[in-house]
This record gives sequence, C-alpha cells and structure tokens, in this order.
Amino acid sequence: MATWFEALDPIMQALLAGIFTWTVTALGAALVFFTRTVNRALLDAMMGFAAGVMIAASFFSLLLPSIDMAEAQGLPAWLPATAGFLLGGLFLRLADQFLPHLHVGAKMSEAEGVSTSWQRATLLVLAITLHNIPEGLAVGVAFGAAAAGMAAEGATLAAAVTLAIGIGLQNFPEGTSVSMPLRGEGLSPLKSFWYGQLSGVVEPVSAVLGAAAVLAVRPLLPYALSFAAGAMIYVVVEELIPESQRHEHTDLATMGALIGFAVMMFLDVSLG
Repeated sequence: MATWFEALDPIMQALLAGIFTWTVTALGAALVFFTRTVNRALLDAMMGFAAGVMIAASFFSLLLPSIDMAEAQGLPAWLPATAGFLLGGLFLRLADQFLPHLHVGAKMSEAEGVSTSWQRATLLVLAITLHNIPEGLAVGVAFGAAAAGMAAEGATLAAAVTLAIGIGLQNFPEGTSVSMPLRGEGLSPLKSFWYGQLSGVVEPVSAVLGAAAVLAVRPLLPYALSFAAGAMIYVVVEELIPESQRHEHTDLATMGALIGFAVMMFLDVSLG
C-alpha cells in the first residue's frame, strides 16, 4: 500500500476510492466513442461478471467482517448481519418503488417508480444511479471500518482497497450498458457518454457519507457493512442477473457470474 495513501484521512481515502469507481464507469461508457453497439453476448457475460463480483464482495468484504465485529462487540454474531442485510434490501426496495427509473432494455411503458414525464435517457441514468448508491456506501464503510481499528475483524485498509478495485471492475459494464443503448437510439457519442458516466457520480458522494457515518457512530459498523451487503444483493437479484439472462446467452452470462465471483474472492482472500 502506498505510504501517501495510508497517511490520508479516511474520508479522503473513501473519496478517492469513489472517484476511482466512478472513473471506471466512465471508461465503460467511453466505448461509445469507438463503436455504436457492443456484441450482445459480450455484454451479457459482462453483466454476469458484475453480478458475480458483487455477490462475492457482499459476502467476503462486508458480511464476514460484520459478523466478526459483532462478536468483538459482544453482540449475537447473527444480529447485525441479519438486521443490516434486510434493512439494506428494504432501503433499495423502497427507493426502487418511488424513484422514477427505467431498466436497460425495457420499454418506456415498463418504467418503474412514480409516474413522470422525464425522458428515457434520464430514467436509464437514474436506474443505474440508484444501484450505484450501495456500491459507494460499501466502499466508504470499508474505509471507515479500517480507520476505526478493526483489522482483527478483517477491516483493513488493504481489504477496503480490494473492495474498491472489485467494485470498479464491475462498474465497467454498467457504464457501457447505459451509453450503448442511448447511442443505438440516435444520441450523439458525446451525449451517450455523458449520460453513461453520470450514473457513477453518486459513488464518490455515497462513499464519503458511508465513511463519515461509521466514523461518527462506531457501534454502527457491523450494521453498516451488512446494510451495504443487503443493498448490493438486492441490485444483483433485481437487476443484474435478470438483465444478463434476458437474451439467448444465458449459459455465457452464468459463466461470467462464476468468473466474477472467483475473481473477487481471489482478490479479497489474497490481497484483503
């Protein structure tokens, strides 16, 4: 770990990590400058990969440390992990119900949330933005936990950086999945890229909020970790897996999910 990064305030560490994950989203969106479409099989495999990464990150980087921290605090090991996990899923469910958004590949008539006259591009961006919130929170909480001195429970700076790398890897196809459909609908490459990268702007913000919250209220740490895990699993089950399985490349998407899980597990176990 670079000494200069270790010396930074944990809030600044979370901010830089969030900027990194946002940048990878922008890189994925930037493919629109080179091609008008992406092979559907490749995109399905990438979405499956993203799902696998998020599942592994939820378990190895968030739930396991939550359980260990609960034990260290003298709490029932299952309580923070279970309560936070379900609350994270409930939070995304409520946001999903009320925030206007449109999933990639869906028709305008299939828009979710409250009724609105917003344009398709805005609804697509909001869908990915909504699902990027728990990713940013997870990164921020991880850095906050590392700064709180929870290394014995698996919350190290290396683990937080590893989580940020994993989140960044799966953000690439998310940026692509927004910009490419917009380009296919006739938007200019620049506008398609703008909307694609815009979906990741929320990650640095939510990363800072997550780190600040757990530093301010340290007993919330195990709940915050499992909350982020529940929200991420909601995204996987509600959006990534269905989207990757929507077309005829289901086996390829499934293999992508297995590879994504294996890659994140390797990173977390070997580096975190």
